[in-house]
Amino acid sequence: MRACGPHSDRSGTDPGTHSDRSVVGRHVRSYDHLQGDVRQRKLFSFQKFFLRIDKSGKVNGTKRKDDPFSILEIKSVDVGVVAIRGLSSNYYLAISKRGEVYGAREFGIDCMLKERIEENGYNTYASAKWRNKNKQMFVGLSTNGKSMRGKKTRRKNTATHFLPIMV
Repeated sequence: MRACGPHSDRSGTDPGTHSDRSVVGRHVRSYDHLQGDVRQRKLFSFQKFFLRIDKSGKVNGTKRKDDPFSILEIKSVDVGVVAIRGLSSNYYLAISKRGEVYGAREFGIDCMLKERIEENGYNTYASAKWRNKNKQMFVGLSTNGKSMRGKKTRRKNTATHFLPIMV
């Protein structure tokens, strides 16, 4: 029988193992179950546009619910990192080192995006590799549906917030 005093471990595992989550600072989460996950979604922006990647690789927003270029495949490539590919265009959503949001024909370092669920329930997608003045660069759509330069975006700006909607 185990003791339940102030110095006992109630979790049933030995302290110091990977399941001991008493890490100082922020709570460490394990997202191993998301690796290799593939989802078909539409990304609906807070600005009321569906993110789309057209046949020439241009990234923008559309109000049309039936736009085939707005159907995206979101695939986990690492823990918390995704690749987003337009199913009709076959282009990957990418952010260049200079902060340009574009469609890339081939998967590369620009196509690796950090996916995060924000407090308001929307998701944000930031470049996993590139930063601007030590600040993350996000995928964002302006109020008229144009893609924003990553250098102009911030996590708290609703222009970078997207709801993944099942297709």
